[in-house]
Amino acid sequence: MYNFAIALTGSIASGKSTVCSLLKLQGFAVIDADSQVHKILNTKADEIGEMFGQEYLMNGKIDRKKLGKLIFSDKAKKEKLEDFMHPLVQKAILEESEKLELYKFPYIIDIPLFFETKNYDIEKVVVVYAPREIILDRLVKREGLSESEAISRLNLQMDIEKKKKIADFMIDNSKNLRHLQSEVDIFAEKLKKITKENNDRI
Repeated sequence: MYNFAIALTGSIASGKSTVCSLLKLQGFAVIDADSQVHKILNTKADEIGEMFGQEYLMNGKIDRKKLGKLIFSDKAKKEKLEDFMHPLVQKAILEESEKLELYKFPYIIDIPLFFETKNYDIEKVVVVYAPREIILDRLVKREGLSESEAISRLNLQMDIEKKKKIADFMIDNSKNLRHLQSEVDIFAEKLKKITKENNDRI
């Protein structure tokens, strides 16, 4: 089903989107779970409005910032939304994946909560890593959150150090963009080498 897929994960604000952009430049196809979430949120806006209230809609679309504040502050509501969204997101990702499997070349599926949800039967995983204190600082600056709000959001996810230990590959994003580019280059070469070795055996 996901024979050539590599799951890419990390923590909120660890730099997954930047890594995905760099991998695209290397010629890798990327399926973005968050993009699928955004599409589905808009197509299912009426149903989500019925679940949580019309105040979370704006011009017929989900007010993602407002809904985010709600679900990150209420575990039961967060689980309710996830129970609704995950099957739809999985279906969309599988449909995209089936097309890419035909090329028999590695491709990336960006799944922020890969380890937390355990919804995808993907063998190889790469984690985009930065220490918690760096992630916290980025989260405060990027989202305009207070430190306590940022900590609450981080605490909803598996600790980045644990993800680092159980992943097959690691891309370090604790320094600058040049360093990250180098890390992505090294990872891309590993994937290309593995693919060549597998093809040589056939």
